[in-house]
Amino acid sequence: MRDTLPKDPIILLSVINTALRDEYSSLDNLCKDKDFDKNEIIEALSKVNYTYDESQNQFK
Repeated sequence: MRDTLPKDPIILLSVINTALRDEYSSLDNLCKDKDFDKNEIIEALSKVNYTYDESQNQFK
């Protein structure tokens, strides 16, 4: 079963960054494990001026 993502971008930011910090070494690993659409996350967070920083493994 696919996990659902929050629709609110700020809550989404919190959920994704927490998972990246606590459980996953990369956005790719998180998306693969949770069956998330990576592009959907990137697009949603770009609308509130956040981009994924691979070197720090977080959206900033």
